[in-house]
Amino acid sequence: MSIVGDFTVPAEAFALDEALGAHPGTTVESDRLASHSPREVFPFLWARGGDLDRFHDALESDPTVTGVDVADETESEVLYRLEWDEEFCDLVHEMVDHHAAILEARARDDRWDLRLRFAEEGMLSTFQDHFREIGHEFEVNQLHRPTQPRQRAFGLTAEQHEALVAAADEGYFTVPRTASTEDVSERLDISANAVSERIRRGCESLIRSGLMVSDDVH
Repeated sequence: MSIVGDFTVPAEAFALDEALGAHPGTTVESDRLASHSPREVFPFLWARGGDLDRFHDALESDPTVTGVDVADETESEVLYRLEWDEEFCDLVHEMVDHHAAILEARARDDRWDLRLRFAEEGMLSTFQDHFREIGHEFEVNQLHRPTQPRQRAFGLTAEQHEALVAAADEGYFTVPRTASTEDVSERLDISANAVSERIRRGCESLIRSGLMVSDDVH
């Protein structure tokens, strides 16, 4: 049975230590983790908070980065396409070689928070032992086993999952909003009040499971 772990690693032992240290108000988060190129890792990073123009300059001068381009931007976020130095690429590929599937990666100040999946619990122990020996300490914050269907992994009922997906498809969450609860209710053939309740309860479940502490595995 697979196991998922939330890890913390210092930026100085991972990446962007100088850029993040110079801009403590900026948060970066990986947008896409898969890549067809063996030399590409974390090719896209969203950045938000702080002075993003100055953060762009800091990225260009950070020793772990060899190339920076702006791929997209909004009023509050910038999506960067990055090329990393060989040492960081080797580190990430070594993580993958030791059976870690990288699900999420985000950083702020002097640390990275990583969510890693392992096919078996023994692989996690081997991973930790290996990187501890080479000086890259991955601190475990919590572990859990995703044993439920995907919608239930976020604490959602099937009805809440259906309502949230339908609402997103119809444009209920867009800015400006292009669909109402009545529009979603017509699609699902239930009352608007039922749609509203499922959306509210579903959003609460997503926040509690995705942004708050989940159950630990002992």
